[in-house]
Amino acid sequence: MRRLALTARSCSVLLDEAGDYWATSPVQLTLNGVALGEEKRSVFSLFDLRPDAEYCLEARRGEEKVGELRFHTAGETCALDVRRFGAVGDGLHDDTPAIQAALLCCPPGGRVFLGAGDYRVGPLFLKSHITLELKRGATLRLIADRARFPILPGSIPADNAAGELLLGSWEGNPLDCYAAALTGIGVEDVRVIGEGTVDGCAQLGDWWLEPKKKRGAYRGRLLYLKDCRDVLVQGLRFRNSPAWNLHPAFSENLDFIDISVEAPADSPNTDGFDPESCKGVRVYGARFSVGDDCIAIKSGKLYAGMKYRRPCEDIDIAWCAMLDGHGGVTVGSEMAGGVRNVRVRRCLMSGNDRGLRIKTRRGRGKYAVVDDIRFEDVRMERVKAPLVINCLYFCDPDGHAEWVQSREKRPVDETTPTVGEIRFERVTAMGCGACAAYILGLPERPVARVLLRDCRFDYAADARPMAPAMADGVEMCLRRGVVARYVKRLELENVRLAGAEGPEVDAMWVGEVKNTQ
Repeated sequence: MRRLALTARSCSVLLDEAGDYWATSPVQLTLNGVALGEEKRSVFSLFDLRPDAEYCLEARRGEEKVGELRFHTAGETCALDVRRFGAVGDGLHDDTPAIQAALLCCPPGGRVFLGAGDYRVGPLFLKSHITLELKRGATLRLIADRARFPILPGSIPADNAAGELLLGSWEGNPLDCYAAALTGIGVEDVRVIGEGTVDGCAQLGDWWLEPKKKRGAYRGRLLYLKDCRDVLVQGLRFRNSPAWNLHPAFSENLDFIDISVEAPADSPNTDGFDPESCKGVRVYGARFSVGDDCIAIKSGKLYAGMKYRRPCEDIDIAWCAMLDGHGGVTVGSEMAGGVRNVRVRRCLMSGNDRGLRIKTRRGRGKYAVVDDIRFEDVRMERVKAPLVINCLYFCDPDGHAEWVQSREKRPVDETTPTVGEIRFERVTAMGCGACAAYILGLPERPVARVLLRDCRFDYAADARPMAPAMADGVEMCLRRGVVARYVKRLELENVRLAGAEGPEVDAMWVGEVKNTQ
């Protein structure tokens, strides 16, 4: 057992390091001798703890004690009940002013809490050095009328080193967007915790209609953090976002632990978690089921990436479940600042179109370097294409233009992106459809190295043909092995392809292929 996060009122614990989202076997838990019941997940959280108190958590299987964790909760300066500030929580009254007042009044080290109830709100703004807790049965329900939302300007001239203040963001560009249900601008040492729910209620408004069209401003999120640091998001359920669910940008030292993110399968661009130009991000024990990519790692479309050169880096994703969605973990396509040192381990992916999905294209720029991406000890079920690297992604208005999609070698210049080393180790993928891997590099800058080691791919008997990469001219694939185009070095070590049709490796314009059993 290992402690993952601790506050005055909560503690998240890793119960089974060898599990994925689900533990290898259930355990019975007790806290200070009081039975809590059975837990089947690898990551578990405790809430309603007392500040500045000693606790002992024990795990047993039958009569055998298999784990013990002792911890001491942090102190707390005060606790502010939003109902004392006028919040009603009946789902009808507008509780925005009352909750915002409580947040603004809370002193450092204090906690604002919402008891059980339905709190109808517009966007709320977070403050440094405090905790916001949504207790079990508490739901923040976002109002549907966009006319009542504040707008975050994309860029404002400022007397600073950059000459501008970036606030709003839309798909990698500094553009006006509506504020999120919970917005943090330049805050630090913040905890957003609890067993409650943040509900965007997007289906009640017009957010999912003409989703790419700017109406007043672009669609907001459920949580947006800009220029923030040392933030913990723990235990909460997020659902029905107007657009991306959780979007931290230009922020660092962020923990997202034991959360769930949900959106209908047909909801547009409702990515689960999109860190953009962030450093030091941990996502542990999270569950995603959304209408787009479960996790999408980004660093700007072009302007911000080229000017600020802030990669998204040092990302650790573990013991998570990515259920459905276009991609389990995606890099790009807005990644002009680069993405590096990403580790995805001990995760479960089920029903996704793609497991690991890298998306870039000509025009992303010389700082758009994707390198050191590792998939380790991942279990996949019914993932159509477990590994897809696509350097000819046909996004943006000019995505189908000849200069973007051409297979002719073009000059390497300031617009050329780079994909470095991608590793895929100890991955089991059952029920594959299209192929085990589809790798499409650039003719002028092939993918540097792709390694598959100790992996097994089994194919579904009822699989249907699919184009694994969204690029012009990509063939439909069905139960194929590893397809590689424009790669410097491709290595397979102890890779089993049970039920593949045709050659295990279909490589063209690949510098070196190594396939050993």
